[in-house]
Amino acid sequence: MSESLEEKEVNVGGVLVSHEQVAVQEGTGATARASGAKAKVVHNAELYAAIQETKIDYKSRNSIHLYFSIFLAFCCACANGYDGSLLTGVVAMEHFQNTFHSGKTGTLVAIMFSLYTVGAMVGSPFAAVLSDKWGRRVGMFSGAVVITIGMVIAATAFTIVQFIIGRFVLGFGISIMTVAAPAYAVEIAPPHWRGRATGFYNCGWFGGSIPAAAVVYGCNRIDSDYSWRIPLIVQALACVVVLFGVWFIPESPRFLMANGREEEAVAFLVKYHGNSDPQSRLVKLEVEEMREGIRQDGIDKRPLDYRPFLFSHSGRWRIAQVLMISIFGQFSGNGLGYFNTTIFEIIGVTSVEQQLAYNLLNSVLSAVGALTAVAFTDMMPRRKVLVFGTFACAAALATNSGLSAALDAQGDNIKDSYARGALASYFLFNIIFSFTYTPLQGVIPTEALETTTRAKGLAFSSVIIYAVGFINQFAGPIALGNIGYKYIYVFVGWDVVETIIWYFFGVESQGRTLEQLEWVYNQPNPVKASLHVDKVIVQADGKVVEKVVTSNA
Repeated sequence: MSESLEEKEVNVGGVLVSHEQVAVQEGTGATARASGAKAKVVHNAELYAAIQETKIDYKSRNSIHLYFSIFLAFCCACANGYDGSLLTGVVAMEHFQNTFHSGKTGTLVAIMFSLYTVGAMVGSPFAAVLSDKWGRRVGMFSGAVVITIGMVIAATAFTIVQFIIGRFVLGFGISIMTVAAPAYAVEIAPPHWRGRATGFYNCGWFGGSIPAAAVVYGCNRIDSDYSWRIPLIVQALACVVVLFGVWFIPESPRFLMANGREEEAVAFLVKYHGNSDPQSRLVKLEVEEMREGIRQDGIDKRPLDYRPFLFSHSGRWRIAQVLMISIFGQFSGNGLGYFNTTIFEIIGVTSVEQQLAYNLLNSVLSAVGALTAVAFTDMMPRRKVLVFGTFACAAALATNSGLSAALDAQGDNIKDSYARGALASYFLFNIIFSFTYTPLQGVIPTEALETTTRAKGLAFSSVIIYAVGFINQFAGPIALGNIGYKYIYVFVGWDVVETIIWYFFGVESQGRTLEQLEWVYNQPNPVKASLHVDKVIVQADGKVVEKVVTSNA
């Protein structure tokens, strides 16, 4: 580690940085007596002061370029979301069945679904190596290439073996994209835009799943093999955008810093975070923290080294956050969405046309909930959202299961009010879940992981997500077939357990830079440390002049 910035001024990539330039003067709060001054509680005084003095022009050409960069990461999530709504509709098509004779249920169909998941799990470790060694942009580009190859194999298939191989290759490519893209989004965003940038990335699931449902519905009227081949071909549309767009976006500054390319990293920060001003306080803060916090000999240079996740206090707490969001984000009742038509039938909606319409409405409402959360992600405490949101999910599912029990007791004489209530509570659950989890599924793991472990941690997260998804897809139909609506009770109880776990083990990451979180995770109790706040005095012009320090602080 280089000599501390507290000791002298240093030149980093052409920017002169010293600790005194970014630190907030400490005091007893005497400056609060000045005219127009006010006290404010913030998570980190230095970051808040830097943001107050560096007002990024959100309409500038550089900011628009940054939006485009985040949009490309969003396209990577779209490719994944598209597949989530694709195969269920395609398998039901007459011409697909005439070609492959797979049936609509059974072992062959299960293999079609699961080989995509297996491919993603197998590809995840390779994705981490690729993203760490050659950069986040190369990871996104490579994933798009592999997905396109998988699409060609599947869309041109005339045998079930070729189609299944195509599914495996698609899953492999998706894992590469979904490791590189969220890491890229979180690493290029200014600290106070980070939640929205990464949350928007994860909303790409809806950006793919809703169009996929529409494409499958429309192509179903085509009286030829193109009825199922066209939806498969369209899956590569988002990849084409990534393939061409990735060459027009900058590399992650944190990847650059971790690989000894300091001047390029600083140039990025000056251009996109500092309004092209090398003297920007925010730029100086980020340069100081990145230089001190990012190791150039970290485990990103050792492909098979996962030891820090197990053998360091910080690593164990970091990977715990990744595990919690990866498992809870897939197993809080949202896995029931794979079987929406069955759920609708349980609560009295028997018309196929109505089921399809409600399925689409459910997706749209869920997307609205997720996008609403994205707009407020940088202002809402992550931990509180997860605690209260998960408990609200339990309440909505409890309402749904209770009404479903009443409908079951009514037999054929179903009361419309009960059916409408069950339907409304199911929609409400999906809105609450999407508001709570969809943005934070991208935010929590990327914030919890530091730069040199981020790709490996995200690869591990992908394996967990696909493994839990695999369980959902296989256990769900069996459980719904055997115990019907009572299966929902499992998630009511489990969501309560999740709520308790989030309360005691969820680390708050809002309001700090990625590097400042290193201090949080190194504390004996990271949960308590993450709730520590600073009290600052803000002048009438918005400038932070003092951090209040009391004798018992």
